[in-house]
Amino acid sequence: MKIAVTGKGGVGKTTFAATLARLYAEEGRPVLAADVDPDANLGLALGFSEEELDEIVPITKMRKLIEERTGAGSDNAFYKINPQVSDIPDKYGKLCNGVRLLVLGTVDTGGGGCVCPEHVMLKRILNNLMLHRQDVVILDMEAGLEHLGRGTTAGMDQFVVVIEPGARSVQTYKNVKRLADDLGVKQVRVVANKVRDEKDEEFIRSRIPAEDLLGFIHYNSEVIDADRNGSSPFDYSQKVVEEIRAIKGRIDADEEK
Repeated sequence: MKIAVTGKGGVGKTTFAATLARLYAEEGRPVLAADVDPDANLGLALGFSEEELDEIVPITKMRKLIEERTGAGSDNAFYKINPQVSDIPDKYGKLCNGVRLLVLGTVDTGGGGCVCPEHVMLKRILNNLMLHRQDVVILDMEAGLEHLGRGTTAGMDQFVVVIEPGARSVQTYKNVKRLADDLGVKQVRVVANKVRDEKDEEFIRSRIPAEDLLGFIHYNSEVIDADRNGSSPFDYSQKVVEEIRAIKGRIDADEEK
């Protein structure tokens, strides 16, 4: 099972990604959660302490490692475009609550694209996670899909876009669906978060095709409390866990088809 969770900042995608990862781990399945968001906070949502996370350096910031694997350096303008990365998840991933966290980080493309050793490493690692790992792999991504390509998405089961009940959030889903189609991924599903009432549910159903809607996560102050205390929502809100468990059931049903 390979899932990329995306959405604009603040919609709750990290809460969803972390809880989904822990639900798979609860079943005894090997789970790898990769943080590919520039505002990396997946670790806190999984249950790591702030002190533990302070010690983790994103892979894209490991200059020495990147130079060793790609052959890039100040005295070498050429580098490998297929560096060895298969050992990186186990070597640099950190385990918590049955989930192995790999903080990948991002590459600042400056609006003009980036063909650099850091970007090559990032795409190569993503490709390895999608095509060669036997784990359940969950990517916590930013709203854009710039780091993905056809070689990566070939092994992906689906994109899950987390949205809020609002027009701008729905537009994010449409943009991701278009980008995913360009990458050859047809399965783009939606989780509606921070849903307050039936009016919000009706709004979502009127904008999202029924076959794309995985379900609702209702507004819950316990999630805010968990974030304020630096705790995992999984350990703080049974209601949220059960709502995401129901969504996971629909994802699993898709896998079995």
